[in-house]
Amino acid sequence: MDTTTSGTTAEYDRLIARHHAMRLRRQLLTPASPFGPDQADADECGGADGYDGYDGAADQRLIRRDLGLLDPLSDLIDHLYAVMFRRRPYLRPLFPASMEFQQAHLERILRHLVDHLHHSAELASTLRQLGRDHRKLGVRPVHYEAFEEALCAAIRHRAAARWSEEMEAAWVRMLRFAVGAMTAGADSALTEPPYWHAVVTGHERRRPDLAVLRVRTGEPYPYRAGQYGTVEHPALPHTWRQYSMGCAPRTGNELEFHVRRTGPDGVSAALVDRTGVGDRLRLGPPRGGLLPEDDTRDLLLVAGGTGLAPMKAIVEQQAARRPRGRRVHLFVGARDRSDLYDWSALAELGLHKPWLALTPVTAGRLADAVAGAGDWRDHLACVSGPTGMVASVRSELLAAGLPLAQVRYDQALSR
Repeated sequence: MDTTTSGTTAEYDRLIARHHAMRLRRQLLTPASPFGPDQADADECGGADGYDGYDGAADQRLIRRDLGLLDPLSDLIDHLYAVMFRRRPYLRPLFPASMEFQQAHLERILRHLVDHLHHSAELASTLRQLGRDHRKLGVRPVHYEAFEEALCAAIRHRAAARWSEEMEAAWVRMLRFAVGAMTAGADSALTEPPYWHAVVTGHERRRPDLAVLRVRTGEPYPYRAGQYGTVEHPALPHTWRQYSMGCAPRTGNELEFHVRRTGPDGVSAALVDRTGVGDRLRLGPPRGGLLPEDDTRDLLLVAGGTGLAPMKAIVEQQAARRPRGRRVHLFVGARDRSDLYDWSALAELGLHKPWLALTPVTAGRLADAVAGAGDWRDHLACVSGPTGMVASVRSELLAAGLPLAQVRYDQALSR
């Protein structure tokens, strides 16, 4: 190990040790909280669970007023990471080698924060979920301190002579609100593993750019049909991508993923082209949920591309356990018959099940075929697939009279 690596590792160890010492001191000096020993951490961050008086709407106005000075946010984020890695190089190994996806993801998060800051209670719920997910990355509250420091430096750099204390303070309050909610979310999931180890038990190439993978986890993976999880490939450490489970929960801890290669590099290419039986992956906690557990209405399922995966899982679940009298209609869009990569498995599922109707759509717009096939106003609709397809199907269904609450989709599932 060279002296530079040794020095940064020692500095990182000292930082973590200091964090734990400060946390222990707070626990010893702070009276017991009904929310648990970690509440002090959330309160210290000024977060949602300890920040009930936060005026998100006021900060939203301040941030939007000066946002033009910081745009494009991609440049702000470039400078943020450059500062953070220069000042605290021990943090660089926590991030993927290529930062392109990470930077785009952070830009989406920052814009989401600014756009929804006036609804701080609802935003806090989303942030708590994000905090639970970030545990798989090894993120600790002390890392957010480094992020805040770098953000302030980036704001001053981008705003230059037009920087103001008022502008920076609004961003810091927004960040601390977010960090508090994320920390609370992470603390609430202490009994849940941050990730699961999985072994590939099957890899079927259904098309040159698409594979169906079966994996088995060492311990139960507690998901529901219609949810998705994140997957990390050993060739790309710290790089996680979202994929839906393509089967209902099974005995033996075996899961199925449908993966389409989206480019020559990245996780999808590694899973399709460079993965075989016996390889090991890591899975993040299951998230999302297309199908409410307490809804018993008939189902309209619409899938395009590998958006078929969560719909197949829902159909499997209904085959094993469905509300009495429920009918299910699944539409699958494809460019042609050869593009229906999992049709044989679907047809087998549909054998001797009069409550299930399967409709392949290989000509014309999928949205038009669905809207013209019947009156769906009494159905619960679940839609998954490419972003444009999901948007067009939702638009047609809403125009046909389905209430917004009856048209469900997961933004994270749009491909």
